[in-house]
Amino acid sequence: MSLKIPKETRFIFVTGGVVSSLGKGIACASLGFLLKARGLKVTIMKFDPYINVDPGTMSPYQHGEVYVTEDGAETDLDLGHYERFIDENMTQMNNVTTGQIYDTVIRKERRGDYLGATVQVIPHITDEIKSRIIQLARQSGADVVIVEVGGTVGDIESLPFLEAIRQFTLECERGHAITVHLTLLPYISTAGELKTKPTQHSVMRLREIGIQPDFLLCRSDRSIDDNTRKKIALFCNVHPENVIEAVDASTIYEVPIHLAAQRFDELVVQKLDIKTNPPDLSGLQAVVKKIKEPADSVHIAICGKYTQLQDAYKSIVEAFVHAGVVNNTAVKLKWINSEKLTSENVETHLSGVDGILVPYGFDTRGVEGKLLAVKYARENKIPFFGICLGLQCAVIEFARNVCGISEANSAEFDAKTPHPVIHIMESQLGIKQKGGTMRLGSYPCVTKENTLARKIYGSEIIIERHRHRYEVNNDYRRTLEEHGMVLSGLSPDGTLVEIIELKEHPFFIGCQFHPELKSRIMRPHPIFVHFVKASLKHQKEAKS
Repeated sequence: MSLKIPKETRFIFVTGGVVSSLGKGIACASLGFLLKARGLKVTIMKFDPYINVDPGTMSPYQHGEVYVTEDGAETDLDLGHYERFIDENMTQMNNVTTGQIYDTVIRKERRGDYLGATVQVIPHITDEIKSRIIQLARQSGADVVIVEVGGTVGDIESLPFLEAIRQFTLECERGHAITVHLTLLPYISTAGELKTKPTQHSVMRLREIGIQPDFLLCRSDRSIDDNTRKKIALFCNVHPENVIEAVDASTIYEVPIHLAAQRFDELVVQKLDIKTNPPDLSGLQAVVKKIKEPADSVHIAICGKYTQLQDAYKSIVEAFVHAGVVNNTAVKLKWINSEKLTSENVETHLSGVDGILVPYGFDTRGVEGKLLAVKYARENKIPFFGICLGLQCAVIEFARNVCGISEANSAEFDAKTPHPVIHIMESQLGIKQKGGTMRLGSYPCVTKENTLARKIYGSEIIIERHRHRYEVNNDYRRTLEEHGMVLSGLSPDGTLVEIIELKEHPFFIGCQFHPELKSRIMRPHPIFVHFVKASLKHQKEAKS
């Protein structure tokens, strides 16, 4: 390898077995939270075995939301969990896919970098995987790098990553790398017991590959008794105290507390030979208490087209949890499929909600339903929040029904519309390749004085993350403003509309960026906090 493993860094590899969707991302994020609470600098990496270069071109139904980092990488949604828990910005280095690895190796081969060698999975693919881990360790300066391997042990796609991990742990200083295996203990009601055999077989497959887990995280819907723990330890060749139960929690933010109660983080730092102070979890405990015992509740409608799979809006869902904590309020979400929303049933679906959010999306499907939701919120003075396409829908609806431009539309939905109040950005013209070519990552925005945006942020210059190709058409800005729309946030050069709001409305705001991507459990995003606060106020006024 061209890069040596840094001796000052420790590595934790997290694999999964039995079934997918057990929560490796939450497990990694929770462990990262605990290690950071001990004073360590932590970063987390995700290996995704699929051949796509990134999830940017994948349907949300296939892979949930696309999480965008500060530097504009389109990544797996687990990176959102990492950021929300450890409050550290991830980069393009934190998400590695099979597609990226093979693309890099093939490019090197075409350049002649391998000097005529036969390019093979071992050593060339595995070396490239190992080099990504080392590059991240050096770039981040982390004390601990946690690496999550997507999929489950036994998947053919993940074999090169597991082989790379096997090699990496051998090449590390003794005790500088450990493996955590997350597995499932199903409860069979007819037998009246948790069954350990799936876990045993999963660990067997892992050991066949050459990896012996140091810890087992056992997912179940109930606690593990001592006999079961000892049985798992015996057959999986781990110490009983290293068999950690991961029981279903009422909120994901309680998981670090559950793990700490079993000394998981303490055992990990001992295994890695790191001296730290115990973590102070009082802040997180206070947050969890508010999540579980809120003083109030509000009902907010999310009107989108991916409502059948809520992971498509994962960061929005979590941002509402964070904002609810600040307001000591449970945010109860009402999912409304915008494709099914019509002028005949809009009242039925939206009456009684305390706030309405129209999220992001692409193409024409469900757009007319979103426009109806915007109109209902505007006319009935219900707090409204539009994100990305939600802002664009707010502009289209306002242009049609307030400015009197009945044929107003987005060029994305109707290329021949005579009034494209939303059109493609100039920088996007002529782009043919879909993946990684949108306006991606963080950009600054200037908020206007005496606006809701300035009140929310309390700052003139803000920085938010973007993922879009279309923007408000500047040819219609004067018309929109003359009829009462406030363009309260602009790009520094004044050419792009980033935030809109309405004067004659208690709370109506739309943003072209994605504020949900920067919300953290210990540092909620201000727009979500103010939106929930406005929704709570609307509810109380409606009752009075």
